[in-house]
Formats: sequence, structure tokens, C-alpha cells
Amino acid sequence: MTTTTFSTPRDLLRYAITRFNGAKLFFGHGSAEAFDEAAYLILHTLKLPLDRLDPFLDARLLPEEVIQVMEVIERRVGERVPAAYITKEAWLGEYRFYVDERVLVPRSFIAELIPQTFSPWVQDPDGVENVLELCTGSGCLAIMMAEAFPNAVVDAVDISKDALAVAEHNIREYKLEGRVNPIESDLYEHVPFKKYDLIVTNPPYVNSSSMKKLPPEYLREPQIALAGGEDGMDLVRKIVAGAAERLSPEGVLVVEIGNEVEYAEAAFGHLGLTWLSTSAGDEAVFLLTAEQLQSQ
Repeated sequence: MTTTTFSTPRDLLRYAITRFNGAKLFFGHGSAEAFDEAAYLILHTLKLPLDRLDPFLDARLLPEEVIQVMEVIERRVGERVPAAYITKEAWLGEYRFYVDERVLVPRSFIAELIPQTFSPWVQDPDGVENVLELCTGSGCLAIMMAEAFPNAVVDAVDISKDALAVAEHNIREYKLEGRVNPIESDLYEHVPFKKYDLIVTNPPYVNSSSMKKLPPEYLREPQIALAGGEDGMDLVRKIVAGAAERLSPEGVLVVEIGNEVEYAEAAFGHLGLTWLSTSAGDEAVFLLTAEQLQSQ
């Protein structure tokens, strides 16, 4: 097939959807289906507005533009690379972040809760002064929290130097140097010993059985950021165990555990987990207060 077969975004869109569905690609990094992903990749490659496909569907493309889009389509299919690694960007709501293969593609359900400032458990967003995010990756949640809590300093922690380099890039992009502090640390190990009003984490939580069944797109991501041990709770246990001495008296801990609700309840159910509602339902993110954690 030659690129002269295609002359418009409509042609390329139809072809991409057929290729994506035929290859049984996995869509778990922002797009819900082949159409959404194909439209996004085509618009991004052509440097067109990402929210306006219709006006450009029948625009005549230059041969070199067709070639560029075809190369992207073939890379997505042939290498099973997540779209975000191809475009070097990922979106959480209205927030755009730089990403590459050094970090997970951002997709945290906690991002849905940040604009609500974790109300009613956090009663005074303006009074929040210190926030800790463990396993920050690209720094996306730390940046969103810095904007949601205007008087807070956010310590953004990761064990990976590579991930922190990406986080630093995003912190600069949002001009939050001094308010979001990247820290290389194995969880609490090198974290300043102070009291935090809020500790938030989207840690590695995929259990070992599920790790063996991950689609190729997930295998393109840093496995250290996914694997959570036999029951997925290895790091979560350490996070919960260390949170009590790090939280202020009215502080709260927010933890994302994805599909691992059964393992989370088995490990921490005795503490009385509060499950927060997200688009994933009521069993993907839990909350514990400082008072509950003191009872461990």
C-alpha cells in the first residue's frame, strides 16, 4: 500500500481504526477505544487542535503529512508503544504533562479527587501547608495538588532518578519550583521529618499473578512502577505503616490500589478504610485518617 492511497484525515482515521482493531491493541492509557486513539494521534501528528476533528476531516494533506501519520500508526501497531510515549504527552483532565518511557503514563483516579480537595476530610484547603506524594513518577499529582492547595509545599518522592528527571521537567513547565520539591527516596527514607496535612500515593500495586497477564502496552512501562508483590500490597503496607508518625493530628492518607480491593481489605480492613468514589467506582482509592492510623 502506498501513501497516495490516502489524501485526508478521514482516510487515515478509517485506516488507523481498522489497523488498531485488527491488531487488538490495548487502550488503557487515556483512550477508551480505537477511534479515540486514532483521532488523537492523527490530530497531534498534524499539529491540529485535539478537540476539533470534524472541521479537518476532509482537508487535503501534503504527501509528507500522510507519511508522518502513517509512521505513527505503524509504530503504535508494530511496537505496541502507548500513544503517550509517541506524542510525549499525557492528559489528566485539563492538565497536560510531558511523559516518556522513564515514567508510567499518568492515569490516576486520584486526579479526579484533587479538584474537590478531598472534602470533607480536608476541611480547609487554604490551611493545608505540607503535602507529601509518594511514588510521584511524572509529578502530575504533585503539580495538581500544588494548584489545588495554594498555600502548600508539596514534597514529591520517587525512588527512580529517571522518573524524577521527568517530574522536574513538568514542575518547570508549571513554574512550581520551590512549591513542588522532587526528592529521591525509597518511600519515607529521605523525606524531611515533618508533619504533613496530606499524604497521597498511587504506588505500585499490581499483584504478581496480574503482572504475568499485562498487555504489551503495559510491559513498555517501568515495571518497578507497577509490580506490588504477591498480593500487590508490599509497598502499600510500608506506606500505611509509616504514615501515622508523618501526619498532623487532622491529616489524612489517600492511597490508590486499582483493582486490588480484596487484598487491600485483607491487609488494612481492620483500620476501617473509607473508599472514595471515582469513575472506577468505590473500590479503587481508600482514605485513612491520622486517628485511624494511630490505632495500628
